[in-house]
Amino acid sequence: QHLVPFLELPDRRLHPLADDLDALASPRLLATHMPLSLLAARVGALGCRVVYMCREPKDVLVSYWHFASKVHADFSMDMAFELFCDGVSSYGPIWDHNLGYWRQSMTEPRRILFLKYEDMMADPTSHVKMLAEFLRVPFSDDEVRRGVVEEVVDLCSFDKLKSLPVNSSGVSDRFVGVPIQNSSYFRTGRVGDWATHFTQEMAEKLDAIVEEKFRGSGLRF
Repeated sequence: QHLVPFLELPDRRLHPLADDLDALASPRLLATHMPLSLLAARVGALGCRVVYMCREPKDVLVSYWHFASKVHADFSMDMAFELFCDGVSSYGPIWDHNLGYWRQSMTEPRRILFLKYEDMMADPTSHVKMLAEFLRVPFSDDEVRRGVVEEVVDLCSFDKLKSLPVNSSGVSDRFVGVPIQNSSYFRTGRVGDWATHFTQEMAEKLDAIVEEKFRGSGLRF
């Protein structure tokens, strides 16, 4: 997050690095968890490109719970599950979050690239090429022949990033007063990990909610 600053953190009122976001040279690469409805209107007006990565909702919940429980030790999976099903989370209901970017990507496919984590993990090479083309920096034919795409995939792989000392050790205080181990940001990255945490009843309940919310949108997992 030092290389790709996070819009929500640090808090612009509290953190001395906040001004650095404004000082970054264009084109800037920024990260955010915010729903489309909370992005500044000028994001669209200026033609800023948006890459949106979504994930199967059950896996989203499991990942969120593992992280949140490090901040709030008494935050149980049962509590997290009920809140999630009620649409209560840090950035609003997950279905609204997904649908906001999904619908806008249908309207502006050249400005918003909608990706699914599961698809990317299944075929990372194609997704790296797709991303490069979307950002208007496509790989040359020579780079493709020399295996540069595969090199990028390897450098950006979950296991490679997780093993880097900056990610596997040390502590960061991104929440101002709540220090968290850097290793907490890289757990397993595994698709379908929800199956080790959910009962059948829990899975069926959340699946039914998501199916109802997505009905007619064309979006599905």
